[in-house]
Amino acid sequence: MWRQEVGDGGAMADGTSPSPWESSRELRDQAYSPSLTVPDMRTYLRLYADRSADARAALPWKEIPYGDTPAQRLHFFPATGPHAPLQVFIHGGYWQELSREESSFAAPGFVAKGAAFAALGYGLAPAHRLDEIVAMVRNAVLWLFQHAAELGVDPRRIFLSGSSAGAHLAAMCVMDGWLPPALHPSDVIRGACLLSGIYDLEPLRHTYVGEQIRLTAAEAAHNSPVRHVHGDLPPLIVARGDNETAAFAAQHAQFVSSLTRAGTPVIDLVVPARNHFDLPLALGDPETPLGRAALAQMGLLPPPDNPAPEIRSCRLPW
Repeated sequence: MWRQEVGDGGAMADGTSPSPWESSRELRDQAYSPSLTVPDMRTYLRLYADRSADARAALPWKEIPYGDTPAQRLHFFPATGPHAPLQVFIHGGYWQELSREESSFAAPGFVAKGAAFAALGYGLAPAHRLDEIVAMVRNAVLWLFQHAAELGVDPRRIFLSGSSAGAHLAAMCVMDGWLPPALHPSDVIRGACLLSGIYDLEPLRHTYVGEQIRLTAAEAAHNSPVRHVHGDLPPLIVARGDNETAAFAAQHAQFVSSLTRAGTPVIDLVVPARNHFDLPLALGDPETPLGRAALAQMGLLPPPDNPAPEIRSCRLPW
């Protein structure tokens, strides 16, 4: 679902003029097809699955329901000690593919540093509308917060991460307006790491992806994080590989700009020699720029005295 070889158009939410790749349906479809940047996307999908299976073979874990349907399950990897921070990973797949089964590849890195890890599953489009998918993921995050103590997790140290559509879903969790009245997202989520995300859905509505998930203008408006940025968000890492399509690079830049204007603590991270699909494999790996940033956000590594050259920081949270 990440690619369609192949056309009318959309403008970015901030009203800026369309880029050349937005001038035709064919070019726009290509710009929202990250698989065009790699020889074979399936190689990376196999890596997700194989490394996730390896994680389940090597570490204690259990599958936990957070809702009533079979899709509403998560894989939970406990920490080795009590009152641990928790990293919650939300998979991508343009809201149509992948599952919790392929989403535990980063668990060993976080558990080795003293954290718990959860890989979320959720219902997929087109069987589920985007509103339903967002609600499922939000319910999972709230469930983890409410059950943190029994899971050995510190409810004040829950962090989210997500890749591609998963980054969009994680971003929707840090926006306001969905929690019980006494809670705000910054009470539930301490920080988030968003990888190669889509933050303005209106341009996507005019692509093959929008057709596949039957995305409406109303759904695009209220499910576009860039339209709902406010000044009370938790610290964010917004990352992408330097080998991304023009559309994903533009989405990244637009969201970072909006966050910076709102005063959100944000790290703008463009990682050399990484693409849309191999970037998530670095999550939790302290030998990589992304892994170091994610672990430092959780307090599991000391923050750098100075950002590394590959980190373009708009405003650092430390």
